[in-house]
Amino acid sequence: MATQSDAKRKGVLEQIARRAMQKYGFRPDFSAEASGELETVPQGDPVAESSATDMRHLLWSSIDNDDSLDLDQLTVAEVLTDKQVKVLVAIADVGALVSKNSAIDAHARHNTTSVYTAGGIFPMLPEKLSTDLTSLNYHQDRPAMVIEMVMDGGGVLQDATIYRARVRNQAKLAYDSVAAWLEGKEPMPAAVAAVPGLADNLRLQDRAAQQLKALRHAHGALDLETLEARPVFAGDEIQDLRADARNRAKEIIEDFMIAANGVTARFLHGKKVAALRRMVRSPKRWDRIVEIAAQHAYKLPSQPDSKSLEGFLVAQKAADPLRFPDLSLAVIKLLGPGEYVVEAPETSIPGHFGLAVKDYTHSTAPNRRFPDLITQRILKAAIEGAHAPYSRDELTELARHCTQKENDANKVERLVAKSAAAMLLSSRIGERFDAICTGAAQKGTWVRIFHPPIEGRLLDGFEGVDVGQRLKVQLVRTDVHKGYIDFKKTK
Repeated sequence: MATQSDAKRKGVLEQIARRAMQKYGFRPDFSAEASGELETVPQGDPVAESSATDMRHLLWSSIDNDDSLDLDQLTVAEVLTDKQVKVLVAIADVGALVSKNSAIDAHARHNTTSVYTAGGIFPMLPEKLSTDLTSLNYHQDRPAMVIEMVMDGGGVLQDATIYRARVRNQAKLAYDSVAAWLEGKEPMPAAVAAVPGLADNLRLQDRAAQQLKALRHAHGALDLETLEARPVFAGDEIQDLRADARNRAKEIIEDFMIAANGVTARFLHGKKVAALRRMVRSPKRWDRIVEIAAQHAYKLPSQPDSKSLEGFLVAQKAADPLRFPDLSLAVIKLLGPGEYVVEAPETSIPGHFGLAVKDYTHSTAPNRRFPDLITQRILKAAIEGAHAPYSRDELTELARHCTQKENDANKVERLVAKSAAAMLLSSRIGERFDAICTGAAQKGTWVRIFHPPIEGRLLDGFEGVDVGQRLKVQLVRTDVHKGYIDFKKTK
């Protein structure tokens, strides 16, 4: 019988995560063939100097989570005129070392994504690649695909091009510390101060990203915000769940990647090659979104309109920031999931409703997502005028498979997150918490406590409780292995 201390250890979450991976059809381990291939992977830069632009001198930096080791992107910006800025995004050239139909590729093709759980990471590619040889690591020369974008002072794209290059990461930075500095809350990070000119460049990137963001939202991009909590461990024991909030540094990467993905999609369309697109369709449950808005005294049109929905979201975020994450989650569920589809030269894809962009693909995280590696291979072939690496039928099947596995990965991550939450609260049975109702339906009533930000089921006293209502609850039961957290209403 496990002790209470044993039940709070990371090893338990690792076991739960592994079982969840297998339950949803993932391969948690690499095959012997894939491991054997690693021994023959080149250690040096496989890109000849004559075939790639040498851009190692630029002030490239990576911004990611403080514990991220699989670095897919670098960014840098340059002032061209008083009204023009050039933004460059470098994407790790994973295809340079991972060959199509190799054993490593077969594993990536099966899982299609890295799965990030509270019990550990299950990388799509072996760590020797994803955190080393194909990662854009600090002070390492690496091959990359560079998306170069010229935009005006209003964030309007004026010109763009894509080419192969060699790059060098001058500073490995973390979202939270960069954001705290940009927002004037903390001093400049030491890694920024150590590189002459980098501080000014990051401020330039921040301004450009905010212009891109403002333009997207003017066109109806949705301002959605959910509470995603990351586990905090002390050694091997879980100590807390900390909300992972959006910030200015994350917005630099988010807005640059959206722009880069749009450029990539349009480039491939211009080359008249079949490619994957990332799409969120116009919501089928728009009528329910209209009903929710009406409950907040806000009128939406009868037909889906992202600009009107964004107006509602902005108003609600200002009026009730505490409940806004729960409203966002409800809207996200009603919008429906994203999916991968094939865009052929003769077809037209509706676009991404939530981002309010017509042209969108996934191309900026090839260490972590297989669709991005597929797109990279197609992109390189198009640039070189080579034969397309995937047939139309193959792409259609891959689009379906990648969509399914992304949904499965979300289920694994949610299941383990619930187990981590149950683990954290397992020693607090009987305690009372302030809470808010996040769901009320025939199948059950759900509440979220505020600290730590954890959701559970209200088993007793749920009569008359509705979404958005504040209440006091008492924790009555947890089950780590099933991810159950049960409350009852109290005074």
